[in-house]
This record gives sequence, C-alpha cells and structure tokens, in this order.
Amino acid sequence: MSKSESVKRTVNGRVVSTAMDKTITVVVERLVPHPLYGKYIRRTTKVHAHDEENVCQKGDWVSVVECRPVSKQKTWQLVDVLERPAQ
Repeated sequence: MSKSESVKRTVNGRVVSTAMDKTITVVVERLVPHPLYGKYIRRTTKVHAHDEENVCQKGDWVSVVECRPVSKQKTWQLVDVLERPAQ
C-alpha cells in the first residue's frame, strides 16, 4: 500500500435518528474486555453520517464509512442499508 492510499474505517450500526436533513445518527456497539476482570462490556458510540438521498429510516441497520468532514460533526458517510426493520 502506498502512502497516498488511506484505509477508511467501515462500521455497522443502528439508525436512531433521522430528524436532520441529509443526516442520520447511528449507534455503533462494540465489545471491550474489562481491564481487571476480563468480562466483555458493551460500549456504544453515536456518530452522525451523511445520507444524501434521505433513504434511511429509524431502526435501519446500516454500514457507514469514514470520510472528510462534511460539517462540524459529520465525518461519516452512508454506504449501504443492510437491513430494514419488519413493518
């Protein structure tokens, strides 16, 4: 891999808000071991992602990728809607 190529992180998460125009809020869960006891703990992170066509709905399982800053808080971009909730 050359220096000009950058590795962009891709994460999956659940859409929890679509209140903003062209923006979704995605909750990403990860499991981390407790530093002393070793038991795995569920940690969550909220990220704002750019959704150009406003295709996402609340509850969708989506894939987002890192990108250049689109606004002050948006540094992720929607890649794909992996799963829609049962209606």
